[in-house]
Amino acid sequence: MSRPRPLVPRSDPADSVRVVGEFGVIARVLARAGTAAAAEVGPGDDAAVVRAADGRVVVTTDVLVEGRHFRRDWSTAEDIGHKAAAANLADVAAMGATTTALVVGLACPPDTPTSWLEGIASGLAAECAPMGAAVVGGDTVASSPDSTGVVLSVTALGDLGGRAPVRRSGARAGQVVALAGKLGWSAAGLAVLRRGFTSPHSVVAAHRRPTPPYAAGPAAADVRASAMCDVSDGLVADAGHLARDSGVVLDLDSAALAQACLEPVGPLQQVGSALGVDPMAWVLTGGEDHALLATFPPNAVLPYGWSVIGSVRAPGRREPGVRVDGKPAADVLQAVGAERPGHVHFG
Repeated sequence: MSRPRPLVPRSDPADSVRVVGEFGVIARVLARAGTAAAAEVGPGDDAAVVRAADGRVVVTTDVLVEGRHFRRDWSTAEDIGHKAAAANLADVAAMGATTTALVVGLACPPDTPTSWLEGIASGLAAECAPMGAAVVGGDTVASSPDSTGVVLSVTALGDLGGRAPVRRSGARAGQVVALAGKLGWSAAGLAVLRRGFTSPHSVVAAHRRPTPPYAAGPAAADVRASAMCDVSDGLVADAGHLARDSGVVLDLDSAALAQACLEPVGPLQQVGSALGVDPMAWVLTGGEDHALLATFPPNAVLPYGWSVIGSVRAPGRREPGVRVDGKPAADVLQAVGAERPGHVHFG
């Protein structure tokens, strides 16, 4: 493993938000924002106008706080822009929709380099571009005088394309549980960075710039996925939300999970061996990979990229929730050395 190099740009007072001013910052950022195909009126007016061909609009918001969700000595501005967009685009995909536009709010210290904010804009634009989406508006404000951190709030709009929204409450006994995307990579990358290293690059890159399977969400909706969610806080935690909302038990198969996330042997095992961590702990509890978890009828032909990792069972005398190989998830988490089922936002 290699030690990190500083990623924070040198501050140039002439390039700061304080000197350039609000409208100068907005002009520079918008020059990198890209164009949203669904926007009739983009940035520049009091509000944007975005076409909603479906007649319904999917809306989601995510907030990233410096020091909690990102660090400027670990990630470039472009990385952070990608990550901020991905968190929202994955939520839209989990409803069975495609993102059409973003609105961004930013609070930062006045000495923040304008070039750094341009990097954020570039990362947001690059993550959205494959879907024809872009930033269509937002707001900037100076953070409180005693704050040295950046707060980035992103709201995404999405289009269902005629599909029914896929909610968390539709799973039924007898169905299968499936996964699209990877799990545990971002958590492994975070563990590496926390110990002062930057390799293996693949897991560090997964933490800096997650790669959610956006197309898998609408594809799942097209074949009548009954329930779906984005795995942002950890598989056991988010599967638990889906199970409780549906009133069922999701019984995950550890062998199927290992095959989907740990085979062939690769970086997660390498990092786990170096750090003394069972990589299954990252698979079960690691967040921010933004994989998609869904339930399907037992005879459904799963779209490309989806793998069966468990089954849906009636709760019987049990409380709705998550089990692994028929055992309570808490017992399995303890066995692999995981302290909690996922990320705790106010922990």
